[in-house]
Amino acid sequence: MDDATLELYQVDAGAAFTHVRIILGMVLGLAVSRLLVGVSRFIQHPDKFRIYPAHLVWVAFLLAAIVRFWWFEFQLRNLPYWTFVTYLFLVFYASLYFLLTALLFPDSMEEYAGYGDYFRSRRAWFFGILILLFSADVLDTALKGADYMARLGLEYYAHVVAIVGLSIAGMVARRDGQQLTIALAALAVLVAFTLRHFVVLG
Repeated sequence: MDDATLELYQVDAGAAFTHVRIILGMVLGLAVSRLLVGVSRFIQHPDKFRIYPAHLVWVAFLLAAIVRFWWFEFQLRNLPYWTFVTYLFLVFYASLYFLLTALLFPDSMEEYAGYGDYFRSRRAWFFGILILLFSADVLDTALKGADYMARLGLEYYAHVVAIVGLSIAGMVARRDGQQLTIALAALAVLVAFTLRHFVVLG
């Protein structure tokens, strides 16, 4: 892309960002809705759905991660221009959040004794997509530029590695206590990094 063409696209980069945020908001809205409706089932039918602590912690993790995603994606306003490939990548990235929420709260629980039974049977899928999500996060962060990545520092990579490592452990852990410990550790890593780097918008 030559300088003249790039300059033309730079003029509309802000409008393009607003346009892209609409589809991202739609996907993330579905994800948050799925989580909130799922949690409301425990209130509406407390005797019907058996609570699994690790499952609930992952619900909190995903809700926090989705809120964080919408917050830090504001940085994309600084992109000099937008391409269709960038747009597709961001839609894919946001869709991973929805897939994870759908895994946490399936359409039907008739085949399972409770959320513990369900989560154990689908943990490889859940943690596999979680690893993919944080791999996409690295690409998304790189998309925002070298200066942005430098501001986050090595701590950014450490928090990604920590969550990926915990996800791998979650794939193989069989005991409920281990799963709860893994979920709590991942939530702590996410919240700690978020509070250190994303308190102020932009």
